[in-house]
Amino acid sequence: MKRQALAIEAMRAGAAALLGKHDFSAFRAAECQAKSPVKTLDRIDIAREDDMIRFDLHADAFLQHMVRNIVGALVYAGSGRQAPEWIAELLQSRDRKRGAPTFGACGLYLTGIDYPQHWNLPPTVVPLSIPRC
Repeated sequence: MKRQALAIEAMRAGAAALLGKHDFSAFRAAECQAKSPVKTLDRIDIAREDDMIRFDLHADAFLQHMVRNIVGALVYAGSGRQAPEWIAELLQSRDRKRGAPTFGACGLYLTGIDYPQHWNLPPTVVPLSIPRC
């Protein structure tokens, strides 16, 4: 089966709506136990690297499955299954049931944690070991 190329610019356009402080209820797992769904997404970088697409997300915190659900929505926009504007509509709806399927965990990696300076902790770099999927 041949894979369809994803439109990077469409994904970037959709991702722009997610930047800033928002209620990310539409992107959280049903079993998420976070006290608040409000998070600040500072940066989403999307780049093609050879035959892969790299998604770099930086936020003050993440909800359970938030990154997987954001990537799933971006893939829908990149494949043309949804228009990039749909991501803003999904965010505003706060309804997880309206979103794309949760993206598989295989291929998504935590690469580091930056703590606020007032905690006086060094940055944490997570060793990258790529599991077989």
